[in-house]
Amino acid sequence: MTVAPDPNTDTVWVEHEALIDRVPRWVAMLGLAVVVIVIWDVATARMAWVSPIILPSPAETLSDLIFVGKNLLTGDYMLAALWTTTRTVFWAFLIAGTIGFSLGVLVGETKFGERAVMPYLVAIDTMPKVAFAPLFIAWLGFDIASKVALAAFIATFPIVVSTAAGLYAASENERMLFKSIGASRLQTLLRLKLPTGLPHIFTGLKIAAVGVMAGAITGEFLGGGQGFGALIRQSASQMDTPRVFALILYLSLLGLVLYFSVVWLQRRLVFWNKSDRPGGVG
Repeated sequence: MTVAPDPNTDTVWVEHEALIDRVPRWVAMLGLAVVVIVIWDVATARMAWVSPIILPSPAETLSDLIFVGKNLLTGDYMLAALWTTTRTVFWAFLIAGTIGFSLGVLVGETKFGERAVMPYLVAIDTMPKVAFAPLFIAWLGFDIASKVALAAFIATFPIVVSTAAGLYAASENERMLFKSIGASRLQTLLRLKLPTGLPHIFTGLKIAAVGVMAGAITGEFLGGGQGFGALIRQSASQMDTPRVFALILYLSLLGLVLYFSVVWLQRRLVFWNKSDRPGGVG
């Protein structure tokens, strides 16, 4: 006997979560790290499939990590180099944020910016930015200014695009509401478009936080100076691969600090925006 389904009964679809998705995040991250290190150790130290000049073993890298860490804690020359790179990254990010936000508002709020300025910005962004390093060095010298300029140059465009996109995020009904109550263009920008567009703007800032690190290190690598990029170049020229890996890992910590500072600021200012993305990525 067949029982017909009750048409008045709502169908409830239950999505079953895969077993791998039930694993706690910290367990998954730790497990992945262990697997990578084991494969790395087997390929370098145990089986010697890879030359130590190309890829050092985990033990060699750990030894240099400890050496660099001690040098930083004792305030030796590496701490001065890290401070130089930190200042470069900070000023470049500040300049990129200021210029990028200003150009983004110009592009998003005016026809002139959209039709005249944006095509030039896109054309500049398609150029290989690293090729501008010799020009910045020629214009600004070998000091920190040329590295700041290159890093800011690399990090500006994502902020421009995200700011312009954020200003378009407000719905037509919301814009019509502000227009109906007699809000000026500036009031609409400050009280509607910017608050609505903050999630987009912070997305650009997070992309810029990654780009500014790459720009600063590239500038130091190519243009000399006294930052971590110069130490990496010096170690690479001496074929000291473990030291290069150790310096890169410490630089990644600086990048993470900048990135998660932006994430923290976003959560404080855009607390009303609930995202479905995994925690920790903003």
